[in-house]
Amino acid sequence: MENYLLETELDKIIETSNNNITITDQDGIILRSNPNHWSIYGIEPNQYIGKSVYQLQEEGVLSPSIHAMVLENKEPVQILQKTKTGRTVMATGFPVFNQRGEVIRAISYSQDQTEIFNLQEQYKDLEKKLVSYQTEVEELRGKESDYHGILYRSSSIEQIVRTIYRVSKTDASVLLLGPSGVGKSTFARMLHAQSSRKDEPFIEVDCSTIPETLFESEMFGYEAGSFTGASKQGKQGLIEQAEQGTLFLDEIGELPLAMQAKLLRVLQEKKVMRIGGKKEHQVDFRLITATNKNIEEMVEKEAFRLDLFYRINIIPLQIPPLKERREDIPILVQHYVHTINEKYKMSKKLHALTYDILTQYSWPGNVRELENVIERVILTADEETIHPEHLPINIRNIGLPAENQLVAETEHDIVEDADWKTVIEKTEKALLSRALEHCKTTYEMAKSLGISQPTVVRKLKQYSIIRKG
Repeated sequence: MENYLLETELDKIIETSNNNITITDQDGIILRSNPNHWSIYGIEPNQYIGKSVYQLQEEGVLSPSIHAMVLENKEPVQILQKTKTGRTVMATGFPVFNQRGEVIRAISYSQDQTEIFNLQEQYKDLEKKLVSYQTEVEELRGKESDYHGILYRSSSIEQIVRTIYRVSKTDASVLLLGPSGVGKSTFARMLHAQSSRKDEPFIEVDCSTIPETLFESEMFGYEAGSFTGASKQGKQGLIEQAEQGTLFLDEIGELPLAMQAKLLRVLQEKKVMRIGGKKEHQVDFRLITATNKNIEEMVEKEAFRLDLFYRINIIPLQIPPLKERREDIPILVQHYVHTINEKYKMSKKLHALTYDILTQYSWPGNVRELENVIERVILTADEETIHPEHLPINIRNIGLPAENQLVAETEHDIVEDADWKTVIEKTEKALLSRALEHCKTTYEMAKSLGISQPTVVRKLKQYSIIRKG
């Protein structure tokens, strides 16, 4: 009766253990084991009792067999096993001796460590990315000093920079094309800074912001008393203010047709007459224009003068949007984090996952949108580290790859000095909760998570996770 109770107790201990407990005799024949755990090895419970661990090792089920090593070495052994199902198992084995010092049994305890190793790999990848980002910071700083704030790694911007450097020594008109926010004014300033006119004025005019009724007086100026409300001293126009320097007309596609004709005359004759004036003033300036519109299409529709188009289109430069030069995004992110921190005397930093989102987002508003978003999150985030949830929801949802979303949702809840057990528990809870939302049964959950069904049941019970609704 006593032996029966001992046998029953031993069987129950093995059956209910969180570890896979396996006992073999001195020849490696399996005597007892926990049936719930053998699914990770890819075989059914009825396929291992009475089997030799040496045979299972030859078949690749146990790779390698902890029991074979214990019986051979006659001492405790701890190893990592790779199973046919792709799982990683931590196994620890111990020999059992009789009174004569002979090995009569081998006992092993094993536990599926796949999720833990996957988490370790994810953190290693994040560390590698951080090292890469630090390298990009150094590249960024070097290029910033050389190219007047034009930050890039892409070959397309490299080609534009080279063209600007070549044509900056001439007075040829340059037309900058590209969508809003790509930094056309920055390229215009670079062109001026590289030219022989760099010490003279750089006059920037946004043609889309000046009302048509005021355009002529702003551009050409006026003489004293030339119209009601005019200054008694008169006013020098923007064209005259650019004397010996550079006149940059941004959004020239918004220029009224009447003004296009007058601008063309100025470009042809190099003379300007103020409103109410009788004398023409000689002018000398370099013209740079920019637009986000299709000027050729506007010419076809007679919304833009063909002769003016020929005058401004001597050197056309197409600035591609950020989504077409994604390699430029990381150094732009680093640059704006650095400059905005300096501007507001802050020391905010980006979490690695936040960095991933920002560098993978398509940025329809281009460089301007990127700068605005970074300034916003630096000013509004309460913490020193900016996490994904601090980003605008449209960027957070689109920018983050699906496989990283769960990590982003849970990682901020883990304090920086949390121990490994806390990290694993929080991640396991999140994984189980997500699987519970999308799976109808614990068997489906097990398949989705790549673990055994008994493990799913045990973990749900351990964390008190129940289905809602």
